[in-house]
Amino acid sequence: MGGKNKQRTKGNLRPSSSGRAAELLAKERGTVPGFIGFGTSQSDLGYVPAVQGAEEIDSLVDADFRMVLRKLSKRDIITKLKAMQEFGTMCKEREAEVVKGVLPYWPRIYCKISLDHDRRVREATQQSFEQLILKVKKHLAPYLKSIMGYWLIAQCDTYSPAASAAKVAFEKAFPSSKQPEALAFCKDEILNVLQDHLLKETPDTLSDPQTVPEEEREAKFFRILTCSLLALKKLLSMLPKKEMQSLEEKLMSLLSQNKFWKYGKHSTPQVRSAFFELASAFCQYLPELVKGEAPRVCPAVLLSIDDSDAVVCPALWEAVLYVIATVEDCWSHVNAKKGVLPKLWTVLREGGRGLATVIYPNLLPFISKVPPGITEPKLEYFRTFFSSIIQGLSSERAIASPSESSAIITAFMECLRFAILQKVNEEDDQRQIHQMLINDQLVPIIDAVLQEPRLQNGPLFYQIAETLSSWEAKAEVSSDDGTEEVFQKLLTNFWDRLLKLCVLHVDKLDADEKPLFALSGMLEVLQNPKTATKPNNRKSVKIKFKDEGESERNTENGKLTEVRKNSDSEIQADLQHSSLLRKEPLENLVCNLSELSIVYVNEQKSEQHLKFLSALLSSFSSDRVFQVLLEQGNDTSSTAEAQKETKVHHENPSVQFLYMNVITWLKEDWRKDTQFLVDILYSVLNRCSSNDERKVILDDLTKMDLKWIIFLQIIQKACSSTTKLSLVSDWLKGSTLGERLVMLADDLCHLGLKPVPASTQSASTERWTVLSLVLSQRFKNESLIGETYVEKIIDKLQAALSKARDLSEAGNTEPSVSFICDVASSFFSSVKGCLLMPSSEDLLLTIFQLCAQRQDATHLTDLLVCKLKHTWMSGVKSLVHQLRSMQKQSSTFLLKSALWIKNQIQSSTLDVKSFQVLISAVSDLLSALLEADRQSGCLVGSYVEHVTPNRTEWVKLRESLSAEWMHKPLLEGRLSMNCEHLGSCVKLCGTTKLPGHLCTSALLSKMALLVLENGMDHGNDDAERKKIDNIIAELLYSLQWIEELENPPYLLLEYLHMLEEMHITYEKFSTLSNTTDLQQTIFDRSEEHGRLWSLTMAKLIRAENVVSCEMKHLFKTSEGFLPLTEGRLHTLQCLSAFLTEEEKKELVFHCVAKLMTCAQTELSSTDGAFGCLSILNSCLNDSSIDCDHLLPGILKIIMSWKNDNEDSFLFSCNLKETSAQLLGFNIEMIRYLPLLLKYSTAPLADNEWDFIMCSMLAWLETTCENHSLYHIPLVQIFACVSCDLASALSAYFESAAPETTENLPVNLISEWKEFFSEGIHNLLLPLLVKVTGETKTAAEGSFQNSVLTSLGEALTYISKDQLLNHKLPAKFVAGQKTNLPDKLQTLLNTLSPLLLFWARPVQISVYHMLYKLMPELPKFDDEDLKSYGDEEEESALSPPAALMSVLATQEVLLENILECIPVGEFAVIQPLSDEFCLVLGYLLTWKLTLTFFKAASSQLRVLYSQYLRRTKSLNKLLYHLFRLMPENPVFSGPTSEVPNKDTKTFFTEELHLDVKGTGALSSQIPHLACTVYHITLKDLPAMVRLWWNSCEKRVFNVVDKFTSKYVSSVLSSQEISSVQTSTQLFNGMTVKARSAAREVIATYSVDDIFIELIIQLPTNYPLGSITVESGKRVGVAVQQWRNWMLQLSTYLTHQNGSIMEGLSLWKNNVDKRFEGVEDCMICFSVIHGSNYSLPKKACRTCKKKFHSACLYKWFTSSNKSTCPLCRETFF
Repeated sequence: MGGKNKQRTKGNLRPSSSGRAAELLAKERGTVPGFIGFGTSQSDLGYVPAVQGAEEIDSLVDADFRMVLRKLSKRDIITKLKAMQEFGTMCKEREAEVVKGVLPYWPRIYCKISLDHDRRVREATQQSFEQLILKVKKHLAPYLKSIMGYWLIAQCDTYSPAASAAKVAFEKAFPSSKQPEALAFCKDEILNVLQDHLLKETPDTLSDPQTVPEEEREAKFFRILTCSLLALKKLLSMLPKKEMQSLEEKLMSLLSQNKFWKYGKHSTPQVRSAFFELASAFCQYLPELVKGEAPRVCPAVLLSIDDSDAVVCPALWEAVLYVIATVEDCWSHVNAKKGVLPKLWTVLREGGRGLATVIYPNLLPFISKVPPGITEPKLEYFRTFFSSIIQGLSSERAIASPSESSAIITAFMECLRFAILQKVNEEDDQRQIHQMLINDQLVPIIDAVLQEPRLQNGPLFYQIAETLSSWEAKAEVSSDDGTEEVFQKLLTNFWDRLLKLCVLHVDKLDADEKPLFALSGMLEVLQNPKTATKPNNRKSVKIKFKDEGESERNTENGKLTEVRKNSDSEIQADLQHSSLLRKEPLENLVCNLSELSIVYVNEQKSEQHLKFLSALLSSFSSDRVFQVLLEQGNDTSSTAEAQKETKVHHENPSVQFLYMNVITWLKEDWRKDTQFLVDILYSVLNRCSSNDERKVILDDLTKMDLKWIIFLQIIQKACSSTTKLSLVSDWLKGSTLGERLVMLADDLCHLGLKPVPASTQSASTERWTVLSLVLSQRFKNESLIGETYVEKIIDKLQAALSKARDLSEAGNTEPSVSFICDVASSFFSSVKGCLLMPSSEDLLLTIFQLCAQRQDATHLTDLLVCKLKHTWMSGVKSLVHQLRSMQKQSSTFLLKSALWIKNQIQSSTLDVKSFQVLISAVSDLLSALLEADRQSGCLVGSYVEHVTPNRTEWVKLRESLSAEWMHKPLLEGRLSMNCEHLGSCVKLCGTTKLPGHLCTSALLSKMALLVLENGMDHGNDDAERKKIDNIIAELLYSLQWIEELENPPYLLLEYLHMLEEMHITYEKFSTLSNTTDLQQTIFDRSEEHGRLWSLTMAKLIRAENVVSCEMKHLFKTSEGFLPLTEGRLHTLQCLSAFLTEEEKKELVFHCVAKLMTCAQTELSSTDGAFGCLSILNSCLNDSSIDCDHLLPGILKIIMSWKNDNEDSFLFSCNLKETSAQLLGFNIEMIRYLPLLLKYSTAPLADNEWDFIMCSMLAWLETTCENHSLYHIPLVQIFACVSCDLASALSAYFESAAPETTENLPVNLISEWKEFFSEGIHNLLLPLLVKVTGETKTAAEGSFQNSVLTSLGEALTYISKDQLLNHKLPAKFVAGQKTNLPDKLQTLLNTLSPLLLFWARPVQISVYHMLYKLMPELPKFDDEDLKSYGDEEEESALSPPAALMSVLATQEVLLENILECIPVGEFAVIQPLSDEFCLVLGYLLTWKLTLTFFKAASSQLRVLYSQYLRRTKSLNKLLYHLFRLMPENPVFSGPTSEVPNKDTKTFFTEELHLDVKGTGALSSQIPHLACTVYHITLKDLPAMVRLWWNSCEKRVFNVVDKFTSKYVSSVLSSQEISSVQTSTQLFNGMTVKARSAAREVIATYSVDDIFIELIIQLPTNYPLGSITVESGKRVGVAVQQWRNWMLQLSTYLTHQNGSIMEGLSLWKNNVDKRFEGVEDCMICFSVIHGSNYSLPKKACRTCKKKFHSACLYKWFTSSNKSTCPLCRETFF
């Protein structure tokens, strides 16, 4: 039943669904009759309306609501959650009446689901309840009592979102004033629910034990316990006072239960916490009840005082305080001394167990409530209490947390003050307690804090200061009971103890610095608690950025020195106010400590004591202290010299101290840190009476030879505080310091320019910082030092930088350049108006120039360049800002930098890297100008203007580009010329530096693009637009120049790559601006100058794909383009490609008309026949135009010129004296003839064919005669087009269709074959040999490549017979073994070496010629075969020797190139490089060798393969192939076949090697390598297998993987299909193939014998072994059968041929067996596996016959000459 896949009853379309059934019933009857909801457990009473009158009640509930209510009683959480959300939505959306129908069923559902285990369900329940309340409002009233208990519990939910949702619902139901009433109304029901939960329920009654896991049941139970306790607390807090009485009675029953009191010891912290909260509430709201229950309450709360759970602790301490406050006799119910206090001491000793912030604030109220009886004896009680606190403070946990330690210290001090104030009956006792508190508690805690750095920032010192203030107040006010006396004694005791403690810390040689600093900090706080900033309990986090300067470092080692931020006068005032009770002991203390310190300083040179002294003097710089210091100091170091230095007018003890001691300390070289000495200096200056006195002191210091770091610190401290600045400002502005700083700048700048030891380098850092500080810091818009000194310093820096640029020692300049950067940077950025000083502008220019040059030239590191850049950028920003505020248009810096840039780019001295650096620098400069100069844009405009060359400069720059570019467009016929444009100069000038034109156009384009990008080009300004168009036109011109170069040097490719990277492209320009004007500009230049401008125009039209009307006006009328100039001619030639059919036709008509009227004298002029023919050819070149009838007419015109003026036709003549005009004219005529053949449909007459053929031969003769003039470009092009004409004619006759041949004159084809074709090849073959013989190096012949291409193309049409009947001079090689006739050998010896030639066209055409010969060669070796037959030794025969010698040369060269590349890694060969030609030649030679091999008979193949094995050539080939084949040989070019699903690879696609086909040169070598590998595997499988098995493991795997993946499938399918399509017939054997299973089945039958063999190809065919399995066999013995299987397997594995050849061999073997020939007993085969011979050598003893090759192997391997069978000596 109910199986998913079972057949459904007819008509029953949908599966059954109980939900839908209920819906249907409801629809039919309007109600679901007596439906009973099924609960998920016994306690689960879901939606159950099956009671009397169920139908009536049920009909009140809407059907949708019924469905939802039913879902709510399901067990699955997601179902409940979704149903509850749906319920809420329905309550919101349905009418109130419908929703009211749900109310009777809601209480039961709510009471259950509001306690659900899943918190999301609980939250959703409360949210839905809120929606219900909002809809039904007061109609909820009748159901309140049943809901309220659970609702209150829900408001105390431990999951706060659910609790807050319940509270929101409660607030929506009752305004806050009505809430107490609502609770009072339901209080009985609430209490019942809560009591049930607290006393009756268990985990198993709340959840079904059978379905809910125990863990979940317990969690739910504990949660409900917690919530119930909290709900009771909430009830108590919200009920009106008058209701409390009735509640008390109810609660009595709860409190009388032991179970309730056990919750205080419950294992769950949440339950305990709730219990204690409830206990607090009882104390608060029902104190009488609590007093009644005191015997239970007090132990429950007070004995739990050591509960250390973080959840419980806050509630517990609240309860403790409530209990001891509410129940007066609480201590009588517990044993305080044994039960409570020991627990408390333990907590305190452990530092509050991580809860100090919670526990300790409660200690004071707690001890204040402990009655005297319990605290006796007081002395011990307080000692234990405070010692426990101190012990707790020393715990690691407390020390580690500032908030914890802070809470402990605060509590300690509060309690201490409380203890001191306690009245004690006996005076002695009180004195003892006070002494104990001071001596044993307060002083030790101070000591502990001083020694622990982590506590030093705590509140202790401030607390002590406060405490002292309160004690002093009490000591000063006289009272009757002698309190003041008590407190005076207390204070005296404190100060005595403190002095002893401080002396302990100070009076030791190895005093630790941190306690000393803490000590000085404490003294500061005690002296001045108001000004010292109090640390809050919360840390105030200060963030300070690094750049805010080191000048603000005035916190020392974490010491609180904010004190010093306050002005000294305030401190003095405060001191006067502080009471004498404080002042005197404090000053005594300070004097004592100072005295101690100075003794240590003078006698022991103690650094930390000196720092301590400095800190003391900062806070206590009074005359008395200095006097003490002087007295101590003089004892030890009073010398006559010091006396002299201390001048008369220095009566001030502080100044005397300075001269006597401080200066000595400052002069000590070994001292690393001098900050604190400078602090002492400021303390002294503070005590000086006047500014003059201070200036004298500081000037004296300046004149002394002190370290610069000291002055740096003085200035830094002055910058950080205005008070300190006022003390030293006179000195800063003075001349003593100014002069010293100028000298310093000079020294520093020179320091970097000579080699220096490292030690002084590090010392120079602070000196630079001094310079930087005095230049960049300003107060009230004035510099720190005098303005004149600022200028002098800047001059020094600029001078130094310009020298640094010329220095070549890389490392030395680095530090000084770096420092100058820092100084300049902070100067530029912080000083207003600084850049209008001439010295500043020069400095800025120098820095800019350093950045705009390559680091090789400037020898600066990356970091320095980065710094310099940052410096000049900030400088330029400030400069522009200042120019704008002064409304100036230009500045020295901008003018000078523009001229310098212009000079750089026009000088042709930059390489790509330098140029890139320059562009980046200029871009940055321009960006800065653009950013700062948004409004007007005039700064930027004038800057670009200054860099742009003028007209004549542009012309010069264009002329400096070499004319080499013309070669390609002339050759391709895109331009025609008839003037000797470039003589023989075709070399590209210097290839290491970029031509000036390229640099200028690129840099200016970058600037123009930046201007356009920033929208600074205000559209209406035509002059500006024109300038930008001119710049972009020049850029396009230079790009076109590079494009037209045949082999642009690497430098230019790098340049192009750089332009792409920097987005200096036409595409970028076209996105930013309209290009119409630019097109017009370039068109105008093209019409005027022609040449490269015309090509640029064509490129632009192709990019834009539109020809404007102005361009078309040029040829609309015949007058339009007459007279033809070179410019117009070139423009029309380049435009022709973009014209429509009609427009071209019109142009052709104009030209033909002009040709017809052309005078004889004008034939070769631009405005005559030459020009018209050029345009005509260009129009015809792209596609045929519908004007066929005109083409023969033009031929007739040309023939008429020949008749009238034969001298104009360069037939069989020497071109040495010929003019360029004539050459150009002939070239255009020759170009016309192939076009005529291609497009003319009208048949040509006899005489026209004669003219074409004879002219062609005559022109070819001219070509051959003048091969020495090929270096002249026009002669070269003449040669190319002549050969192209020959190729066109050959192709025409070779591929002529029958219908075409019918229309040709009768004897034409035979004349062509017998005479003209012969004539072509008799001229061209010797020419090829001659030209290749003359040019030895690639460089010499690079310009001849074009001739070789056309010549090679023509020679590929040569036929086999013409090759064999060649007229080449004989060429033989001494010692060459050959069976070929002389003529054939000469041809091979002549052509084979050309496979090594460095030009691809020659290699390809020679390959095509030799390819035609290869099948002819093996037959000449057949004669020799007989002599090889029965030699014992394994014989070998070489393939054609000429090829083999070429191969040997190639192998040596290739080994050098490829040996470093591991086999299996793809070596990328650059197209047309020397390596390319070498590899190409090598692969072509192999392709020829394999073709030769394929044509040989199987017997010959054995001999050839033996030769290859001996020379190891094939192994080398295979290793090389696996370096040349790509890892993924996917074919991307156009495929010949119908597209199918398989991916095309180099193995599936055929390779077409054309002489001219330079399409995808990059894939040619990989494709050729794959082709060669494919042929090798196909024709030499056994040899490849042999090689593969001998490879090392890595190569073995590479070969296997590659072959299986790409080649095996192709070869298998070819092998199988060759079996299927084989026409070879065997007598008595049939062969069938199954392509899908890669199997061949051979069936052999003779007489009554029947054999079936199954040959299975492996997946990695042909590397793996071919398996031979037996099918049926009849009439053959098992042993014999095994032998034959083995034989076939051997043949297929070891012979280099196809399966059919292997089968044929095997069949012969079996036939011979049946004819009676016996097997050779060595190889068990009749026919030998490799040389196919029969067993002929017989043993004289046993008469058995063996193969001679087998015997030879037997004898050599066994080292015996005995018969293998009878073991007699073999004769």
